[in-house]
Amino acid sequence: MIHGYHVILPVYGFWLPNDPRGSWSDFVGAWELARFGKARPVRERRRLRDLSAAELQQREAARGKLKYPPVQLNGLQARAVARGFAKQIRTSNYTLWACAIMPEHTHLVIARHSYAVEQISILLKGSATRRLIEEHRHPLATFAGPHERPPRMWAERAWKIYLDSDEAIENAIAYVQNNPLEEDKPAQHWSFVTPFAGLSDGGWTTYH
Repeated sequence: MIHGYHVILPVYGFWLPNDPRGSWSDFVGAWELARFGKARPVRERRRLRDLSAAELQQREAARGKLKYPPVQLNGLQARAVARGFAKQIRTSNYTLWACAIMPEHTHLVIARHSYAVEQISILLKGSATRRLIEEHRHPLATFAGPHERPPRMWAERAWKIYLDSDEAIENAIAYVQNNPLEEDKPAQHWSFVTPFAGLSDGGWTTYH
């Protein structure tokens, strides 16, 4: 039984369809990127630190051909994203067991909900985007025309891993909590995160 999800929300430009690390894509839709290779659909994806110098150079060359600069959230933008998340969490009554908002992607551990995890991800991204616009901190704001919304700052899709036990949930939480530390950044503590207290003895937990 699925009790939760480890969700990864990449921002624009973080993970390309022909990324040397592998991707979820079966094709490269943009001709500007196609010259850098075919799509690399794989089950196990590599980390940036595992790439060779040549692969890193290829990745950066491809990113340089994107329509907009790859998004890199700074600290103030990350806090705005967090405030957007918090508002949607209150509105929809989600339970988040862990959250790490990184410059190029966000990790979340989310308890099962009456909404599908895909809908949860869409609503969280939408709320974060609205907050960034309200605070005039959207990373692609300079590319918006008069009275237009900025270009999309999130990747279209999210990654999700299904969590079916206490151990799986605890491992995902530990991974998310350690993610900033592995990138030499401070640990993150968000008020909307609920400490995981374990699943019920009967193996059935009801979430909103």
